[in-house]
Amino acid sequence: MQPLIDNARTFGQRPEEFAKLAEGQSPQVLFITCSDSRVVPALITGARPGELFELRTAGNIVPPYTSQHPTSEAATIEYAVEVLGVRDIVVCGHSHCGAVGALVRGDDLTAVPAVRDWLAHATPRPAGAAEDPEVAEGVQSHALTQLLRLRSYPCIARKLAQGQLGLHAWYYEVHTGAVRTHRPQTDTFEAL
Repeated sequence: MQPLIDNARTFGQRPEEFAKLAEGQSPQVLFITCSDSRVVPALITGARPGELFELRTAGNIVPPYTSQHPTSEAATIEYAVEVLGVRDIVVCGHSHCGAVGALVRGDDLTAVPAVRDWLAHATPRPAGAAEDPEVAEGVQSHALTQLLRLRSYPCIARKLAQGQLGLHAWYYEVHTGAVRTHRPQTDTFEAL
């Protein structure tokens, strides 16, 4: 914790670098990814403050849209699309994902009921080899499932129909730093 505190103390000593941020934000991309501490969107993309709107959830899960029971995830997505006017949404899964790995393996999650109930939003169960520590196939199919789920959000469906929004699935390898994107033409994940 101490190195983080030390950095936070010196971070605010360069106010000239941050003054313009007080004028507002206009990110072009909503980046939906896992809460995993090894996945750092700004590091992966090189984004500076104000350039990337982030939504981080356990397992980069996009819950089903329902207007009767709004979630913080749905509110974040709606705000990014309707208020900030993002032009692209990236769902970025990652290798060695504990959430997707638990789903692929069918782990018993009774000791963590909130996690178990949250992961129920990931249905259908991602495909993949249970013995694969990277869970690459499972993570990639899971990211594509989340893109399909996004399409059910009214604000996203409308923007897609108007040609004002792009949806992208990425796969980040935590052990190499490589990023792959889904190519719909070949239904494969390839290097960016």
